[in-house]
Amino acid sequence: MKGFILSFRSEFYKSRKTLGFWAAILLPLFICTLGFYVKAEKMAGTPPMMLWLQFAGAILGVMGSLLLPMFIIFIAYSVNSIEHKADTWKSLFSLPISRWAVYGAKYSYAVFLVLITLTLFVLFTISYGNLLSVVKPELRFDNYHMEKELAQVYFKLFLSSLGILSIQFLLSLLWADFLKPMGIGFVCTITGVILASKNWEYCYLFPYSHPMVAISTLLHRGEDQPKGIQIDVFTKDVFVSMAVGAVIFIAGYFIVLRKSVK
Repeated sequence: MKGFILSFRSEFYKSRKTLGFWAAILLPLFICTLGFYVKAEKMAGTPPMMLWLQFAGAILGVMGSLLLPMFIIFIAYSVNSIEHKADTWKSLFSLPISRWAVYGAKYSYAVFLVLITLTLFVLFTISYGNLLSVVKPELRFDNYHMEKELAQVYFKLFLSSLGILSIQFLLSLLWADFLKPMGIGFVCTITGVILASKNWEYCYLFPYSHPMVAISTLLHRGEDQPKGIQIDVFTKDVFVSMAVGAVIFIAGYFIVLRKSVK
């Protein structure tokens, strides 16, 4: 455990000045700020619950289709790119720390960045909604509370992204070239979006379609249930995502354990 903590802390210090680290913070700030200005002028006279659905739904629609999978692909690569660029894999795995601790810490740090990003989406969405009720009193955001539902939605998005993250993490660990994992991830993301948008019966089995499946289901529920929102977090696509994430993570460790890292 001590080796894991040291490795995780090392990942933070190595990445705190990188684009990947700051993207995890600035992306939700930018998207939510954009939603603040774009949607504010179009929601006058809307009931409080529908105000939140429109405001949060616009942000979710952008984040959950193409942006979240592409962000995860970038984060997975950025965590490993430091070692690739400095050519320090061999020295890293030669430290008196188990490969399991190093590998687990790197993966956990990538998961941590994704979790931070989605948590900030919740906080910024709630903050901007309440700010709108002060700046524009006619927008009665303060007459309805969606904190719990928003937290559930983004937690579901987080769980639905674990399969993609595990796959991309392993690809970016094995290949120093940015184009290979990025290219594979981009093609798979487009395929996932197409499958989800066509409502293919078995798209829940394809990890890259999971974020859009989660968002499509939530938006559909919001339209059908005007008196309230019920979030079913643990759907079959989420279970598949977690299972794929766990299997690829364990398989990745054994691949790294056997592979001679140059």
